[in-house]
Amino acid sequence: MMKSIFNSRNKSALVAILLILGLASCQEKEYENPEPVSELTNDCIKRTLGPNIIGLPIEFAYAMALPKAKGKLLSAKVEASIAGAPGTFLEHRSFNTNSSGQDVPVLVGSPSVKDGNFTKVTFTVDTNAATLRYFYVVPEEARGKSVSFTFSATSSDGGSVSYKLGPYNVSKMDIKRNIAVSNNSSAYISVEDMAVYTAATAASVAGKIDLVYLFGTTPATISHALVSPGSNPIYLPGVVLPAGVNRKSKLRKVFNLQDRNLAQLQFGIYVDDKDFQEINLSDAPDYAIGLRAEAGVWVETQGGKYRAYIYINSVNANGSAVISILRYTI
Repeated sequence: MMKSIFNSRNKSALVAILLILGLASCQEKEYENPEPVSELTNDCIKRTLGPNIIGLPIEFAYAMALPKAKGKLLSAKVEASIAGAPGTFLEHRSFNTNSSGQDVPVLVGSPSVKDGNFTKVTFTVDTNAATLRYFYVVPEEARGKSVSFTFSATSSDGGSVSYKLGPYNVSKMDIKRNIAVSNNSSAYISVEDMAVYTAATAASVAGKIDLVYLFGTTPATISHALVSPGSNPIYLPGVVLPAGVNRKSKLRKVFNLQDRNLAQLQFGIYVDDKDFQEINLSDAPDYAIGLRAEAGVWVETQGGKYRAYIYINSVNANGSAVISILRYTI
């Protein structure tokens, strides 16, 4: 057996050296004050999480500042690569957070002016620092594309800065929130139209009716349900379907999938395009019974043209509910 080339004294010396080196490497560096800002600067963050959906806003916070001795802010502007839909605006109030964690607005400019791809605020108070919120409402023109933003500001000393964000992918999904349904009344749901019809009006759009909302009439006295009109009549007891309403959809009930855009609550869960692309409903039944508030139902319409996620916002003991829908065109 080969002997070690280190004797005990050598080993002790080596350990001592390693300890010294280790202590030296762990020593904290002396704190250095950051360099003061000497000119107009800016920064920006995207505050909105989750998929970017047509008709919903994307929120940003744009901050800009310069030394007080250098002058004041004159204007702030945002250019979107695709013009925002109506409702797009740049706040003319600057926000700061108080000790209670609440956002406090301070008026700093005139209401924003939107001109094509540009949205601009002109400052009307003498200020050298501001943080403005920008709300970009995603337009139909951006569906399935990507959108980028250039934020910019100017100051009285002739300074100008800009900050680019993006590109951000825009979802192909559609959204419709807070649709009221009720048993034996507004009970006929069209995924294509993202709308609900009465028995009388459903007959005129029979080829679009994908689901029937039921209350207290399904087997084992299950209260709330969504049933395909082409399902076994056992799941449609007492229901006289309007003429031509006979489509058969595939449904899968789920719990604990409270999509934030549909629930409009504190949940941090989002359904996105990839979920619709990857879900397999080939073996799903044509009914979903035993639904309750905050439950959800995946749906694939007859022929596979649409997939949807229907969220149950609330239910009532009088045989009604409120639902919200995300729809994806295959």
